[in-house]
Amino acid sequence: MLVNMDSPRSKSASKNSTGSQEHSTSKTKKTTEVNSHREGATSAPLSAFEEAFRKFAIHGDTRATGKEMHGKNWSKLCKDCQIIDGKTVTTTDVDIIFSKVKAKSCRTITFQQFSDALEELALQRFKDHEKEEAVSMMHKLVEGKSPVIAGVTKAVSSPTVSRLTDVSKFTGSHKERFDPSGKGRGKAGREDLVDRSGYVAGYKHAGTYNQKVHGSSK
Repeated sequence: MLVNMDSPRSKSASKNSTGSQEHSTSKTKKTTEVNSHREGATSAPLSAFEEAFRKFAIHGDTRATGKEMHGKNWSKLCKDCQIIDGKTVTTTDVDIIFSKVKAKSCRTITFQQFSDALEELALQRFKDHEKEEAVSMMHKLVEGKSPVIAGVTKAVSSPTVSRLTDVSKFTGSHKERFDPSGKGRGKAGREDLVDRSGYVAGYKHAGTYNQKVHGSSK
C-alpha cells in the first residue's frame, strides 16, 4: 500500500516527529548546561572562611565530609578563634546559639547555619559596631584558622615519684645496678661477674704495672 506524502496526515506525522527531536535536543542541552554549572561550582576554590569551617568540621572525625559541623567542633572553633572572650560571649552563649540555628532533629549545622550563628555572635561580640562591620570583624577572627592541637600533658612531679626515681638513694642490690653518675650498668649490675684479671678483690691499682716499670726505668 502506497502512502501519499503530500496528504495532511503524513505532513502532521512528520511535523510531530521533528518537534519531538527538537524537544529532546533542547532537553539534552539544558541537562548538559546544568551539569557543567555544577561541576564548575564544585571545582571552585573555597574561601578562607569556608576552608576554616571545613577544617573544624572534620576535626577529630575521620568519617566527616566537612559539610556539617557538630556542636563539639563548633565550641572548639569559637574557643580557638577567640570568639569566646568570657565577657560579651561565653561558652553558654555559644551553646545556646548552636541550638537555635540547627534543625530540631539534627545534631549538626550546615555552612549556612554556621554563618547565621556567627552573625548573631558578631552582634553580641562587637555590639558597639554596625552590623556589617561586626560581621566582617567576626569573619576575620575565623578566616584561615585551623583547630589548635593540645600539647603533650606534662607529668606532675611529686616527692614520692622523685624518691622512687632518684638512683642516688637506692640501696642494696638496686644500688649496684647504677654507676655513680646514675647510668645503668647493664648486665654487670644484674649478675655477679667473675673477675678474671688476676687481681684480688678491692685492688685499686690494676693495670698500672707497665706504667710503673717503664716510668722507673726512665
